[in-house]
Amino acid sequence: MKITASEVNKLRQQTGAGMMDCKKALQEAEGDFDAAVDILRKKGQKVAAKREDRDAAEGLVLADVSSDNKKGVLIVLNCETDFVAKNEEFGKVARSILNTALAESPSDLDALKALKFEGGDNTISEKITEEIGKIGEKIDLSSYSVIDAEKVVAYNHPGNSLGSMVGFSKDMDGDTARDIAMQVAAMAPVSITEDNVPQDVIDRELQVGKDQAIEEGKPEDLAEKIAQGRLKKFFKESTLLNQAFIKDNKKSISQVLKEAGDGVTVTKFVREALG
Repeated sequence: MKITASEVNKLRQQTGAGMMDCKKALQEAEGDFDAAVDILRKKGQKVAAKREDRDAAEGLVLADVSSDNKKGVLIVLNCETDFVAKNEEFGKVARSILNTALAESPSDLDALKALKFEGGDNTISEKITEEIGKIGEKIDLSSYSVIDAEKVVAYNHPGNSLGSMVGFSKDMDGDTARDIAMQVAAMAPVSITEDNVPQDVIDRELQVGKDQAIEEGKPEDLAEKIAQGRLKKFFKESTLLNQAFIKDNKKSISQVLKEAGDGVTVTKFVREALG
């Protein structure tokens, strides 16, 4: 049977698939539009299965906050190549997923994937499968984080390969809040204070510090003390409130917060980076 250009274009508009893929799907479906849509979806599933073991280390990290600045969300949508990451359609899909997360507040990543994409028939997970079929690369929504606080600020690094969010206990100056979000992005702290550092991280730092001291020829009892000293240095460099402020290294982040207002502190932060 003859497939018209208008039918191919209609299918392309609905699915976003290429013209030739749409024509082949309509031919295979003998002109049945809904069956052609299903054929294109199955193609995406087949491509997804073939690409499952591929490395998807490129993509976009996107963060945004609600209009009242009390909620922030951050997502990571991965792909295989930087070329696809810079594709306008890929960016639109990522932004739509981010907007849905911000509006719907799903409980976790699986719940986000189960939400409808732009209010349509497809879930976000199904939309991603469709995009895999169109693009031919592995695409994966690998991370979703949310922060609820009295003040939340998001930072998207140019190029969207890195992003962060910070929640604060009280409302505060927006520029200072954004500076602290940039601090999180740039300095990658492991926790807010030393009290929040996981015990396994502390144990690892102590062991590394001790091993280094012994390799330097120090006796074991002295190596223990040296390791404790290096742990204190680690806390200063790797916990947010103790870090030197990137815009003025004579101040710690704790001091910056004191200057921002009485009782202002960080309640939570999130940082994600590609690779």
